[in-house]
Amino acid sequence: MHLRWAGFVFPLFVAWPSDGRAAESASPTGPLWEIESLEPGEFDYNLDDGRVILNDRFRITFEDQGERAFVIADQGRLDQSTGEIFAEGNVTLQNRDRVFTAERLVYNFQTRAIQTDHFRAGQAPFFVEGTKIRGDAITGRYSTDDAWLTTDDHADPVLRLRTRHLSLVPGKYIEARGATLYAGKVPLFYFPYYRRRLDQPPSQWSLTPGYRSRYGLFFEGAYDWRLSDRLGGEAHLDYRTRRGWATGLNTRYDLGQTGSGETSIYLLDDRDPSAGSGRRSRAGDFTDRNSRHRLSLYHTVDIRPDFTAKLLLQQQSDAFVNRDFFEGDFRRNPQPSSHVEIAKHWRNFSVSLLAQPRIDDFYQAIERLPEIRVTGLRQRLGASPLFYESEISVGHFRFRPAATDLDLYEYEAFRADTHQQLLLPRTWLGWLNVTPHAGVRLTHYGATSGGDPALGQAGGMDRAVFNTGVEVSFKASSTWANASSRLFDVDGLRHIVQPLVNYVYVPEPNKRPWELPQFDRELQTLRLRPIDFPDYNSTDSIDSRHIIRLGVRNRLQTKRNGQVDDLLNWELFTDWRLERNAGEVHFSDVYSDLELKPSLWLLLGSEARFDPNDSRLNEANHTLSLLPSDRWSWTLGHRYLRDLSPGELRERFPYDPFFRQQIDADWRWGNDLLFSRVYYRLNEEWGFRMIHQFEASDGTMEEQSYSVYRDFSSATAALRFRLRDHRSGKNDFSVNLVFSLKAMPSVDIGDDSNRLETRLFR
Repeated sequence: MHLRWAGFVFPLFVAWPSDGRAAESASPTGPLWEIESLEPGEFDYNLDDGRVILNDRFRITFEDQGERAFVIADQGRLDQSTGEIFAEGNVTLQNRDRVFTAERLVYNFQTRAIQTDHFRAGQAPFFVEGTKIRGDAITGRYSTDDAWLTTDDHADPVLRLRTRHLSLVPGKYIEARGATLYAGKVPLFYFPYYRRRLDQPPSQWSLTPGYRSRYGLFFEGAYDWRLSDRLGGEAHLDYRTRRGWATGLNTRYDLGQTGSGETSIYLLDDRDPSAGSGRRSRAGDFTDRNSRHRLSLYHTVDIRPDFTAKLLLQQQSDAFVNRDFFEGDFRRNPQPSSHVEIAKHWRNFSVSLLAQPRIDDFYQAIERLPEIRVTGLRQRLGASPLFYESEISVGHFRFRPAATDLDLYEYEAFRADTHQQLLLPRTWLGWLNVTPHAGVRLTHYGATSGGDPALGQAGGMDRAVFNTGVEVSFKASSTWANASSRLFDVDGLRHIVQPLVNYVYVPEPNKRPWELPQFDRELQTLRLRPIDFPDYNSTDSIDSRHIIRLGVRNRLQTKRNGQVDDLLNWELFTDWRLERNAGEVHFSDVYSDLELKPSLWLLLGSEARFDPNDSRLNEANHTLSLLPSDRWSWTLGHRYLRDLSPGELRERFPYDPFFRQQIDADWRWGNDLLFSRVYYRLNEEWGFRMIHQFEASDGTMEEQSYSVYRDFSSATAALRFRLRDHRSGKNDFSVNLVFSLKAMPSVDIGDDSNRLETRLFR
C-alpha cells in the first residue's frame, strides 16, 4: 500500500526484519526513523515494505540503541528493511562527531557501510577530501584514493597533505601512503608512509624564541613524544644566551598493576646563577652554583581500590631553581617536599603510614620517620544515639632548620597521641540541630634531643587535654515563586538562612605549648582556624580555649536555564573569646565571604576582614568579572591587607620562633593591590589580552602583560610581552613568539593569563 505524505515530520517506530548483523543490532522495540521535509513538498511511503521515495530536500534521522545518525539531501530513496539510503544533491551525513559531505551517497544506517565518488569529511582535528570512499562499521575501516588531508578548518586550506591512498579507523588512527605536504600549491616534503593515532595526543615539536632580561635571547625547544599508550613524555632542549644550555626529560608511564607515575629531570649549566628575580633580604638567599638541576619522581599504586601507596621524591640543587626557571611551580609550592604514603581504608576506619624525610638541607622541614595514623570516622555506637570518632598517631619526629637559619636549633622526639570523642546529635522541635560533644586527648613525648641549649634537654613527658562544647544551628527558608526579572535573569526566588553557634571549652592542659617540642604547630594564616577537634590538628600548639564561634549563612537562589543557581551566597562569622590567651582580644576579626551573580555574565566576589575592637579594615579582596560574550571579557580586582608593624607582629605571634626570625624593620606584611585582566577578540583572526597589577601603597606597577593572537588558517601564533618591577635591581621583562598548528596547539587562546607555568614565562 502506497501513501503520499505532505508535511514536516513523520516519526516511524518500526523494526523491519533484516539479515545478519543488522537484525542482531535491532532493539526489542525497533529503531526510530524520523523523516522530515525541509521544503514544501511530498514523499511516497510504501507501508508494505517500508520503502520511501523523497523528491524534495529532506532530513532522515535514524536512532537505535543510543546511536544516532542523520542524512540531509535534495533527493533520495530509503529502504527501511535494509537500512540503506541512496541520496544525491548537497548530501550531508553526520554520525557522532563525524561530518561527511558529497553529491551522491549510498549509506547503510545499520551497518554504516558507505560508498560515494567525490566527498569531503571531517572529524576534528582532521579534514579529508577524496574520491571513492569505501568501508563499513563491521570491519571498522574506511579507505579512499587520491585524498587531501588537512588540519585547517577553512574551505581553502594553506597546509595540506596529498596522499595516494588513505585508510581511516574512526577514533583510532589515520594512515597515509605516498603523502606529499603542500603549502598552498608548493610541495614541501614527501612521506612514503604516515600514521597518526587519533585516540591519544600527537608527538610534536615546539620552539619558543624570545628575549628575557634575566635570560638574554632564548630558544626553548620541546618534543612531545609517545611510544605507546603507557609510555610518553616530553624532551626539552633550551638555550639562553645569558644563562647557557639546559636539557630536560619528562616521562609519563603506566605499569599496569604495579602502578603509574611521572619522572622529571632538568639540568642546567648556568653561567649567571645570581641573575634570578626578586628581593634577597636574608643571608644565603642566593646561589653561586653553575651546575644546577631539579629531579622529581611521583609513583602511585592502587593495590586495591581501598589500599593505595604513593611515592613523591623532589630534589633540587638549590632553593631557587624553580623561582628562576619554573615560575608557575614556584608560585604553587615554593618549598617542595618528599614523602612515602601507604593508606588502607575501611567503611569507618583508615590506617596510613607516612614517611617524610628532608631531601634538601636549604629547606626547613619537619621529618616524620615515620608516622602511623589510625582514624575512626564519625559512626553510631550500636543502636544508641551516641556517635564516636577517634584519631591515633605514633611516630618519630625531627625539626630540621634550613642551613641559613642560624638562630634555630635542630631537635627530635618520639610522640604518641590519641584523641577520643563522643557526640550526641539531636534535632529539637523538628528544626533546631544541637550537637554536644566531649573528648579527651592524651599525648606522650619521649626524651627530646637537641634544641636550644639554654632550655636544657627535656625528658619524657605526658600531656592530657579535655575538650567539650556544643554546636547549635538551624535552617529557615522563604520562597517567592512569582518573582522575575529579565535584567537579572531571575525566575522565582528562594532565601535560605542558617545561623550557627559553636561553643568550645578546653581547660588549661598540664603542659603548655612552650614546654613541648613543636612539630605540628600553628601555621600563620589570614583565616580563622578550626576550633573543633579533630579539625584543629596543630597537636603541639593546643592550649586552653573558651570560645564561641558565631556565624550566619545566607543563600538567595533562582532558576536559570532550568536549574537552580545561587544568586547570592554570603557568610559572616567571628569568634567571641570568653577567655583570652597571650596576644588575643575578646572578639576576633569579623569575616565576610560574599559571592554575587546578578546575571549569567556578571560575577562579583568579596572577602573582607574587619577588626571590631579598633574599628578598622584589616583585609579585603574584591573582584568584578564581566563575561557578556565570547568576544570580550574583563576582570577587575582589589586586594588589600593592612600593614602590621614589627611590634604588632611580635604581639600577635609571641611563641613562634619560626616566624619571629623574619620580623625586622624591612619586613613587608601588607599590600594594596589593584589588578585587571582584559580579553578582546577583534575578529575571527585577531585577539588581544592585557593584564596589569598595580601596588597602590607605593605607586608601583608590579606587572604588566600584553598578548596578541593571530589565526593563520592552519596555525595559531601569539606574540607576548611582560614587564615586572621587583623594586630592587633591574626590571624583569620578556617578549616571545609562540607558534603552533591548530590541531596541536601548545597554548589555547588566552591560556597564558591563567597558566604562568607555560614555557613563555618559565
